Amino acid sequence: MDGPLRSASGRRRPAIAVAALAACLAFASLAAVSAFAHALHPALLELVERGDGAIDVTWKTSLTQLSGVTLAPRLPARCVNESDRVESVDGIAVVERWTVRCGEGGLAGLDVAVDGLAASKTDALVRAAFADGRAFQSVLRPASPSLVVPARPSRLDVLRDYGRMGVEHILGGPDHLAFVLGLLLLATSPGMLLGTITAFTVGHSVTLALAALGLARLRQQPVEIAIAATVFLLAVEVAGGARDAAGLLRRRPWLVAGAFGLLHGLGFAGALAEVGLPQGEVPLAVLSFNLGIEAGQLLFVAAMLAVDVAIRRWTGGRPAWVETAAAYAIGSLAALWCIERTASLLGV
Repeated sequence: MDGPLRSASGRRRPAIAVAALAACLAFASLAAVSAFAHALHPALLELVERGDGAIDVTWKTSLTQLSGVTLAPRLPARCVNESDRVESVDGIAVVERWTVRCGEGGLAGLDVAVDGLAASKTDALVRAAFADGRAFQSVLRPASPSLVVPARPSRLDVLRDYGRMGVEHILGGPDHLAFVLGLLLLATSPGMLLGTITAFTVGHSVTLALAALGLARLRQQPVEIAIAATVFLLAVEVAGGARDAAGLLRRRPWLVAGAFGLLHGLGFAGALAEVGLPQGEVPLAVLSFNLGIEAGQLLFVAAMLAVDVAIRRWTGGRPAWVETAAAYAIGSLAALWCIERTASLLGV
């Protein structure tokens, strides 16, 4: 009986290995597809009520929109334009500004919407500032492209909406996820893994907070190129395996993770700057956005650890080719991102 069982198990393991390889390739393909979607930051519709009842409108969209897709804000028919639209370019965003008047009541009870969200595969942040200093912010999504501005907004809206944006940003950012996956492959013990992930978290949290508060700011395009370079360097180290066991990345991955995390934090801050921060609630918005990033990161780490446990259980240990295949997939994507982002910076 033992012989046939052992034989069946032996036949099963190559099949599982093939399935693991297919999963790895599927991850690489999905990351490649989403590499272009990562640049699609949420749009921003800002409504600022003045003391005389007029409302200043700011509409900001990313320069990198899907071809043939147009996002457009929609206000009630009773809102009459009092000025022409003035368009400008701010970094990697197109900004339109104009003034409207919506009659008695001003912002309270105003029905606003954004057309084109479903086709654009992105969200739109709505931020409303009342004349008496109160503020309201929420997120419009393809499934719910409109809302009514409430008379009494709450801080819970900030916590919920910016936290959700943080989760969606990290899970929709293949470069950040590829870096985290590389850290998982590099760590050789649970203690080292915990220290490495913690160092990465501390690193990007520091620069995210500093940049969001205006204390540290760099051009976003060079930062994105540098982030791709960190992913490539990490992939090279993972691919080297035991041949370079004395390398700094393998001996002290937590140190490098913290240093590279500083760059990734600037990338997170760039995405947050695209949608802006609510006046009077800046610390809460930054905190909730960062907590969302950490929650999304933990979800990804948990999923990858579950996959690793499954592979080890069915194959008797992680096959060397799994790590090598993952490293080459990550490295190839990182090289593609470096080339693509450098070409974009140079206007090629």
